[in-house]
Amino acid sequence: MSDISIIGTGNMARTIGARAVAGGNTVEVMGRDQSKAEDLAKALGDGATTGEWGTAPAGDIVIMALLYDGVMPTVTHYADALAGKVIVDISNPFNSTFDGLAHREETSIAQEVAKVAPAGASVVKAFNTIFRHVLEKGRPDVFIAGDRAQAKARVEAFIESLGLRPLDVGGLKMAHWLEGAGVITVGLANHGVGNLDFALSITELPV
Repeated sequence: MSDISIIGTGNMARTIGARAVAGGNTVEVMGRDQSKAEDLAKALGDGATTGEWGTAPAGDIVIMALLYDGVMPTVTHYADALAGKVIVDISNPFNSTFDGLAHREETSIAQEVAKVAPAGASVVKAFNTIFRHVLEKGRPDVFIAGDRAQAKARVEAFIESLGLRPLDVGGLKMAHWLEGAGVITVGLANHGVGNLDFALSITELPV
């Protein structure tokens, strides 16, 4: 099992944290509001702890359970406290109408994080194509992207501990297209599917 630090106290932090605890992982919660972090850790139970905002996370895997505009400032704030960690970005940088990405270049939040992350840190994109309640109640596929095989293997093992299937889409540059897939899920929810009760998945044909 894995040692996980979750930075953030919102719905995705709660959902990933609950599945992580249920999967036997050690979970630490960190947030700007210490009382919210403590409340979440207490709600997760099973030994979940609270870390102090800005200090070195206890977990080897650090999940940035934040809105996209908070990820870069947080990584910059933590700075060398993230050295040697696997940083997992789960954010979707939607534009104001949720039909495109907020950044106009062919980049991603994960790629931008990699530019400012300390030496020895690895960045992996994951979980961004899954609606929160589907992650809570279902068994969706989890697409991941990253440049370092060892870091991806650690994230894959963590995802498997949640009872979910990780699917590697390639290097970190593919995080841009995973963010685009996040836009597609919103389009499907608003049009072709008409609700939020689904997730993108891969169906393999029998040989």
